[in-house]
This record gives sequence, C-alpha cells and structure tokens, in this order.
Amino acid sequence: MKSCIISLALAMIQAPSHGFNTGAIRRHQTSHIQSVSTDATLDAPPSTETLHTQTALSMTVEQLEKILGGWGRARLAWDCYSNGVDPASLFGDAVPSNDSPIALDEYADKLAIKEAVLPTPRVTQTIGKGAISLLSELHSHCGGTIENGLATLVHISTSSDGTTKLLLRLMDGFEVETVLIPFWATNTNRNEFTDDNKDDRASRYANLGRTTVCISSQVGCKQGCSFCATGKMGKLRSLSADEILAQLFYAKKIVRLSSQGILAGDVFLPPISNIVFMGMGEPADNANSVKDAIKIMTKTELFQLGATRITVSTVAPTPDAFMEFVDSKCVLAWSVHAARDDLRKKLVPTTKYTMAELRQGLIDTLHKRNLRTVMIEVALIADINDSLREADELADFVKQITNEVPGSKLICNLIPYNDIGIDITNGYRKPSLERVLAFQRRLQDAGIYSHVRGTRGDEESAACGQLATRKRKETKLLVGYKKTGVCVAASYKENKINTSVLTEQNGTLSLYSIRLDNYRKSREIVAMISSLNTSSQ
Repeated sequence: MKSCIISLALAMIQAPSHGFNTGAIRRHQTSHIQSVSTDATLDAPPSTETLHTQTALSMTVEQLEKILGGWGRARLAWDCYSNGVDPASLFGDAVPSNDSPIALDEYADKLAIKEAVLPTPRVTQTIGKGAISLLSELHSHCGGTIENGLATLVHISTSSDGTTKLLLRLMDGFEVETVLIPFWATNTNRNEFTDDNKDDRASRYANLGRTTVCISSQVGCKQGCSFCATGKMGKLRSLSADEILAQLFYAKKIVRLSSQGILAGDVFLPPISNIVFMGMGEPADNANSVKDAIKIMTKTELFQLGATRITVSTVAPTPDAFMEFVDSKCVLAWSVHAARDDLRKKLVPTTKYTMAELRQGLIDTLHKRNLRTVMIEVALIADINDSLREADELADFVKQITNEVPGSKLICNLIPYNDIGIDITNGYRKPSLERVLAFQRRLQDAGIYSHVRGTRGDEESAACGQLATRKRKETKLLVGYKKTGVCVAASYKENKINTSVLTEQNGTLSLYSIRLDNYRKSREIVAMISSLNTSSQ
C-alpha cells in the first residue's frame, strides 16, 4: 500500500494538469539515512487556515472585550500589545524564548514593565487568570502567545547609523524582515544618549527624533524587480494582518527596551512615528491583509498612528492596484523607477501595462481620496536611469498627476541604489552623489519637489530582502507528514524548493527528491501525500 501511495503521488506530481515544473525526480538508496526511525513523529505543517487565524493583535478593544468579558481587561491587554508586551508573559506564566537575541529576561521585573507601559491608574490592575486563559485559548493555534508564538524574533543587527534590522520567524518557518530607521533631531548627537548618566533618559528620550518602521507584507515578492533582493526569492506567501502587526509589535518592543537602556548592544532608538510598507512583498498583491493591518494601526486606542504617518508603496502591478487603497488611512507611494516604458520594463520585468495606463489608475484613485498626498519613488542606478534625460522624462510624466488632481501634493523620493550584495545585480551600481544631485536639481527646476533619501544600514544588509536572503541560504521551511513510513519534508536552498519523500518497504529506506519552483507547489504535494497517507490507515 505504501508503495502504491508514493507511486500515485509521484504520478500526480508529473501530471501536466498540476502544472508542476519538477526539474528532476531522483530516487536514492538511502544507506546514509539508515538511522532514520520509520515510526518517528513529525509535526504536520500549519494549514493555511491556521496561519490566517485571527489573534488579539487584529482585534479592536470592543472585539476583545467580548472575548475577555470586560472592557477593562481588553483595554489592559491593548496597553500591553501597543508597547510590544505580551500580557501572557506580563500577567501569566508564559516564558520568553531562551534563544531570543534580546539577551535578557525582559519580564524579570514585571512591576518595572507595568510602570513603563501602563497608564498610572492601571499599573496596579491585573488582567486576571481567567482572561489569560481566554487569551491562551484564542491563540491556541500559535502556542498560546503572540510573542514567540505568532512570530519569534530570531535576529537583530544594527548598523553604525543606528538602523536596526529584525528578522522574525513565523509559525511555518518562513522569515520576514522589519527595519527600524532612526532619524535623529537636528544638532543632536545620538551618542550622547549612551552616556553613563541615565537618570534623565526619559525626559530627553522624546526629544531625540523619530523612528520609521519598514514593514513587510509578504514572504518574497512575485514582481521580480531586477534590482531587488526580495524579487530574487519569488513570492512564497502573503502575510496575514496579524503577522504584519506582529512586526510593529516587535518594533515597539525594541524601541521601548532601547529607551530604557537595557537592549543588548547599547542600541538606542527614538520613538516610532511612521510606518512604511516598503519591506518585503508587494502590498497590492496582499491588499486585504494590508488594509486590515492599517485599520488597527490607526485606531486611537490601539497603535495610535495618524493616516499621514503610514505610507503604502506599490509597484502598481495593474492600474487598479491604487484603487485597492482608496479608502485606507494612508499615503500612497508609487515605485515608478522610470517613466519610459522600455526602461521601466527592464527594471520591473513583470510590468504588463504602459506607464500612461498605470498613471491614469493613480489619478482616478486620487480623485476619490481625501488624502491626496502621493509619493513617487525612484531607485537611481548608475548609468541606467540616473541621467538628465530620465529626469526630464520623469518631470513631464508626473506633472500630469498634479495638473489633473486638484489639491494633490506630489513628492518625488530619489533613492540611490543600495548594493544588495548577492549575485543578481546585473552589473548595477550606486550612482555618484553628483549625478543624484543633478537629477534632483533637474526635477526641482521643473517645479517638482524632490527629496534624496539617504541609504541606511549599508553594512548590515538593510536593502529589502537582503537579511532574509542571506539567512535563508538553506533554511528548513516545513516538516511535513510522517505516518506508516511516509515522510515528506521541504526545504529552501539556493532559492529552490526541495521536497523529499522518504519511504520504507521491506526494510529498505528510499528517498525521492523532487525539486520544485515554488513553495505553494511544495505545500500542495505535502497536503496531497498527507491525505493519501491518512486514507490508507
């Protein structure tokens, strides 16, 4: 029966109707894995439904009140979440991960945390064991907790300019990046904040400046921009609203710990004031989750961010991509990169529409929005799109937006190319400062407000997707199913999915290795063989 199951599975994999590009199917006699026990138990991968099950992070106070049985409990829980504190650890017995890169027991002094994050009238309040049990039940699909359950912080790196990168591991083993970018107040030396006299730290902290958090919306991206590390990964999957919000949760935690001077590495960051959806992924390809996350971010009693403080950047896969966010409380940004169709196609190979068609989609959307600020993003690459010709083309292109949309405010962000440090650059190089400034002056002379965005964290792989790509040279993504001698596993190595089927027949172990071109197909095979195996019991 087991042999029949595998034969059927492999036949289905090869069937044209499934559209699998397996590359090669190899069968190995597995003398080198004879120590593998055929009766071992491996956890099945989380289902899609589990990955997208709602947590408290995406609930309003009113929704959480119905679950916890009281407004005060719900309000207390959100006082914690909005500051990067898990009430399961603060009020309950949940234990933080021993592998945390924070390198301290954050919850050792719970009273200090309460005094730091809770309003004075609520410092002495407790959420109650019953409410903690209800929260644990609500989060049963992710180990009962947000922290180290829904997402786990596995890596922190900080560059010399203070840019801090967080790598979060999700429930299914995928990892996403979140980047904290500090902007220090004028004439303020951030190093002054690291002196030995920390008594007046709190009074000085709020005046230091602000931190912008760069959020990811997907694991990987299918748009394939030729200069982007995330584009090399392809789209592995979209994030749920809760997984997007978990990034802000951890960002809040890191900033809070830095303000208290207890974060490993002596990192200090100003308060968070802005969110930009400019991390891994294309927000328009995951619009519903992004919009749901924005609703929570902008709730007064939750994360308390204003609409002008949140920016959603899209490459605009279609003209309708902008309309997805017509009612969202955010600023729209369009990753243009080039106004000329042939050059834009080179930089964004998945482009299917003319720039005029995409521009009209933006204009139609702005007409229906109250917030008509729009940002035009251009990644400047040496000798590719940084000449005065491209500047003139861009100026003519964007003028039509302001001409056709009354009350619109357009800002052009010029972003010097950030060497992504892996072999996908197509010879791309960072442009000289002289060419960048000449490009900016040309736009300004044409009446286009232009800003040069400094590259941040160059030495720490801060460009979109770099940290995750380097950490994911060979990362186990999921362990599949093992019953009655059938074992399925998938791993990500050198940007390919390798699915293995381990079988046992007459005492001989055999390993089928199937190379796939994306994660979804691997998951389908895992589910298929799991179903076949279950039905054979």
